[in-house]
Amino acid sequence: MEDLCYLSATAMVQAVRDRRLSVRELTAAHVARAERINPAINAIVTDTYAQALAEADAMDAALARGATPGALCGVPVAHKDSFLTAGVRTTFGSAVYRDNVPTQDSTVVARQKAAGAITLGKTNLPEFGAGSHTFNAVFGVTRNPYRRDVSAGGSSGGGSAALAAGLVALADGTDMGGSLRNPASFCNIVGLRPSLGRVPMTPSGFAFNTMTVGGPMARTVADVALMLSVLANAAPGDPFAIPAAPMEFSPLAPVECKGLRIAVSPTLGGLPFEPAVQVALKDAVRHCEALGCVIDEAEPDFSGADHAFEVMRALAFATNYGKVRSEQGELMKDTVRWNIDLGLNQSGLAIIEAERARNQMFLRMQALLRDYDFLIAPVSQVVPFDVATEYPASIAGVDMPHYIGWMRSCYRLTVTGHPAISVPCSFTDDGLPVGVQIVGRYRDERRLLEFAQMFEQANPAGQRRPVL
Repeated sequence: MEDLCYLSATAMVQAVRDRRLSVRELTAAHVARAERINPAINAIVTDTYAQALAEADAMDAALARGATPGALCGVPVAHKDSFLTAGVRTTFGSAVYRDNVPTQDSTVVARQKAAGAITLGKTNLPEFGAGSHTFNAVFGVTRNPYRRDVSAGGSSGGGSAALAAGLVALADGTDMGGSLRNPASFCNIVGLRPSLGRVPMTPSGFAFNTMTVGGPMARTVADVALMLSVLANAAPGDPFAIPAAPMEFSPLAPVECKGLRIAVSPTLGGLPFEPAVQVALKDAVRHCEALGCVIDEAEPDFSGADHAFEVMRALAFATNYGKVRSEQGELMKDTVRWNIDLGLNQSGLAIIEAERARNQMFLRMQALLRDYDFLIAPVSQVVPFDVATEYPASIAGVDMPHYIGWMRSCYRLTVTGHPAISVPCSFTDDGLPVGVQIVGRYRDERRLLEFAQMFEQANPAGQRRPVL
C-alpha cells in the first residue's frame, strides 16, 4: 500500500489509463492510509472518503464504457480549507465559519474535478491563512510527518503534510508570504508560487488582490507541472488571469544546465538565518555546480520590500475580513485582529510608499534576471520548530518585529512578483527537511519548472520518506 500511495501523480494517471490500476484501487489505498495515519498528523480536517470511493466506482464504470480519461484521472487530491467546496464544509480555519458549507466550488477545485481528480477532503491551515504555522481553534495543529513534535509550516501546512505522509498525490494551496513555499520546505515536498494570474482565484471578495496567488504542491516537480497545467488558464471574475494552452506546462523537457548563470542570495538582503538553513543553501550550490551552472553571489536591492509587503498584506486583511472583524472579532486570534486593524488604520501615504517600493522591487528583479537565468536562496529562515510554538520570536539572536517577521525570506520575493519554487534540498543532523527556493523570470513558469526538475534529479533528497 505504501508503494502505491507514494507513486507520482503522473504514474498514477498512466496506470489508470493503461488499466493496470482501477480508480477504486487507488482511492481505497489512499483512504485506508489516511484513516490510519491522518489522526496522528491532522492534515485532512474534513474528510470525504465515502464520497471519494463512490466517485471512484463511477469513474471506473465510465472508463469501462470508453470515456476519455482526464489529465488527473483517478489521482487522489485534497483542497486547502480556504478554497470553496460545494456541499463540503469550508471553515477558513476560523471559528467564525465553523459550520460554513458553500454551494459552489472555487475554480481551483472545479478544474481538478473536471480533470478527473478524486477529492479526499479539506486540509488544515492557520486561521484565514495568517501565519506560516498551521493551527487553529477549530481543528487544532497539524504535525510534521518527519517528526510530529515540529511544525509542518503554513499556511498550506495541511496539504504539505498530507503529501509527505502519502495521503494524497497532489494538493492545492495559496501563497501570500510563503504559504506554498514554507510548508514545502518543512515537509520535503515541492511547492510553486506562480506569477500573479497564472492560477485563477475565483470567486473572491477581493478580485484585485495582487499579493495572494493559488498554486500546486506535490512530491515531484513533474507532478507540480502536471497540476499547474490543469489549474492555469483565464477565468471570468479574475481580472489578472492569464490564458494558457492545454497542458502548457507538462510534460517537462530536459534542459542543458551547463553554462546557466545562477545568482545565489545567502541572506536575501541581510536577514538572519539558522545555521542549518545556511548549510542547506551550500548544498544547493554544490548541486548546481555539479550540473555545470556558473554561480555568482548576487541579489536585487531589497530596500522597501518589507514595508511594501506588510502594508499590502494588511490592506488585503482589512479588505477581506474587516467587516467580519467588526461583527465577530472576539472569535478571531489576536494576530488576525492585529493584521486587520493595521490595514484599517494605515495612512494613504504608507500605501503610496508601498506601491512605489513594490514597483521598484519588480524592476530590480527583472534587471537581475536579465543577467542571470535564476536566483536561488533559502526558503525559510528557520528549520521546522516546536509545534507548540506559535511563531519564532527570534532568529540567530535577532528579535522578530511581529508574527510574520520570520518569513521575510519568502515575502521579500513575493514583492518582486516573480515565480518561485521550493524544492527539497537536504536534512538537518536530526532528520528535519530543508528546502531551497528558486526564482525564475516573470511569467516563465515552464523554464523555472524545467530547471527545478534538473536540480531534483541531481539531488535525491525529495525521495526520503518519513517513518510513519
